[in-house]
Amino acid sequence: MVAAVRTVLGDIAPGELGVCDAHDHLFLRSPMLPGQELDDRESAAERLRAFRALGGRAVVQWTPHGMGRGADALAELSRTTGAHVVAATGLHQAAHYPPELLDRIRDDLAALFVAELTEGIGTTGVRAGLIKVAGAFHTLDAHARLTMTAAAGAHHRTGAPIAVHLELGTAALDVLELLCGELGVPPHRVILGHLGRSPDGAVQREAARAGAFLAFDGPSRANHATDWRLPEELAELAGAGFTGQLLLGGDTTVPETPGMPHLLRRLRPRLEGVLGAEVMETVLVANPARAFAFEAPGA
Repeated sequence: MVAAVRTVLGDIAPGELGVCDAHDHLFLRSPMLPGQELDDRESAAERLRAFRALGGRAVVQWTPHGMGRGADALAELSRTTGAHVVAATGLHQAAHYPPELLDRIRDDLAALFVAELTEGIGTTGVRAGLIKVAGAFHTLDAHARLTMTAAAGAHHRTGAPIAVHLELGTAALDVLELLCGELGVPPHRVILGHLGRSPDGAVQREAARAGAFLAFDGPSRANHATDWRLPEELAELAGAGFTGQLLLGGDTTVPETPGMPHLLRRLRPRLEGVLGAEVMETVLVANPARAFAFEAPGA
């Protein structure tokens, strides 16, 4: 199997991905965010067009199964805007789902994830390109262990990358101990999200030394207290030799999030002033091409 990134329009060579928003949402619905749904197709198209106008080429949507990921709209949005879009399978924390949904699917999660990666999401024909799971605050609860075990099983069968929501940026090392230590997922197949929400440099460096990709995503109202630390965090990691493992995303979770355009219009030039254009090219282009590529199972 030749390495490829699985977009909603089909597999592409990793080098075709281009400037990538490595963690975002075009569509999202959760009982934890009542009245703040991302469910408008034209709004999603406007954000994609604005991102493309600023030089963006690809968006990786981390919205997993059962959270209104808009699979029936993603292919058309990709075609009409010219942006590559990667969709997700997987499950978020239990609080984001009605109990009856979890009761219906929990016994065969790995098979569900594999089906959405290889056959398609529902009847849309759109195949997922990554597996999204989530930890708990400073720990891994039973639901996290269940979903991560299923994600590892699906990874071993498909070679798909695994993206992890770290609750408030915590439990990164617990995640790696489970996924990579106990379940045998290669560390470079794991993408740790939200690390900037708990700006602990020692933990970030240890996760980087383990070999995982580190995703820094935002800004948003919820994380404004730590977002401003981003330039110094990335500078420290790059200076320690981990440039090749850094990713950036907008993480649009509610309509008011600055999101995709902000990533390139405001954040990129600020970071280029600190890190240099060459490092930012690596972070926005080369690293996503490796992080989101499928590998032959067992590679």
